[in-house]
Formats: sequence, structure tokens, C-alpha cells
Amino acid sequence: MNSKPTARRKILVSLATVLTAGALAVGSGASFVAATNNPGNDYKAGTLTQSNSLAGASIYNIQNMKPGDTVNGRVTVTNSGSLPANLKLTESGATNGFEAGKLKITITDVTVPASPVAVKNAVDYATVGAVDLGRWAANESHTYQFSVTLDSSATNASQGAVANATYTWDSTQDTTPTVVNQHF
Repeated sequence: MNSKPTARRKILVSLATVLTAGALAVGSGASFVAATNNPGNDYKAGTLTQSNSLAGASIYNIQNMKPGDTVNGRVTVTNSGSLPANLKLTESGATNGFEAGKLKITITDVTVPASPVAVKNAVDYATVGAVDLGRWAANESHTYQFSVTLDSSATNASQGAVANATYTWDSTQDTTPTVVNQHF
């Protein structure tokens, strides 16, 4: 009989030990927890656009030009996009029916009136071709003056002559990579 209470005691002690170990295991699983987040990580592509103060219209136009006359026209071109761009001016479809060397065109950047910059200086009309205007920052503007002069020595061979051209302003994305490091 003595052995039964001992066996019962062993079972109760064993059961108490298992329950205590289980309680300790559950109780010791507690730990501190913290969390932070970084919302709003957005990426947006830039834009490449331009505006032209005379879009779709002539920069200059004169009728009845005579030897010694000059016609001036101005246009403002803006890199209106959010990206820097390389700009180029191209003359296309140009014709010149005047005597050779008598009709000249000068194109000047007059953005800073006190410091004008010659883009093309007194070249024969219809020979402007393509002109690299450099890298422009976003929202950068330049004003250009086009001056066309019929030389005072023009002869009767220039009577009734016609000249014309189309000017196109081309923007090309600046491909210089940009790396922006934030919050280092």
C-alpha cells in the first residue's frame, strides 16, 4: 500500500513539474516590440517640353524690301519642362532668290540686352543650317533676334526676289545621369 501513494505522488509531482515548465515557457515568451514606417516613397518621370512665343507664326516678314533695308523679329523660346534639355535651332526649307551674298541674316541671343551673344553673324540667307544652343535648365528662356538685311549694293537682279525659311527649335533630353542622395 505504501507504494501506491508514492506512485500517485510521483504522478502528481511529474504533472506539477510539466505544468510549471509550461507556465514558465508561456510567460517567458514576452518581448518588446517596436515598428516604424516610411510612407510616400514616390518616383515620377520628368517632362521635356518647350514653348515658343511665336509658335506657328513668322519671326519676321517684310514686303517691298529695298537695298539697305533691315527687318528684325524676336522670339522667346522656353524649356518649359521639368528636365534639363539640349536645344538646337535648325533652318529648313530655306530658299534665297536674291543676288549671291546680298541678303544676310544675323541671329543674336538678346536675353541679356546689355550682353547680346551672336549665334550666327551676317551669314548668307538660307545658310544657317543647324545651330547648337547648349544645355538649358528647366524653365530657362532665351530671346533671339533675327535680323535680315538686303545689302545697299543690291542691283536690279534682286528686284522681285523672294527668300524664305522655316526655323525649328528642337529639345533633346540631357542624358547626363543625375544621382540624388537624400537623408544620408
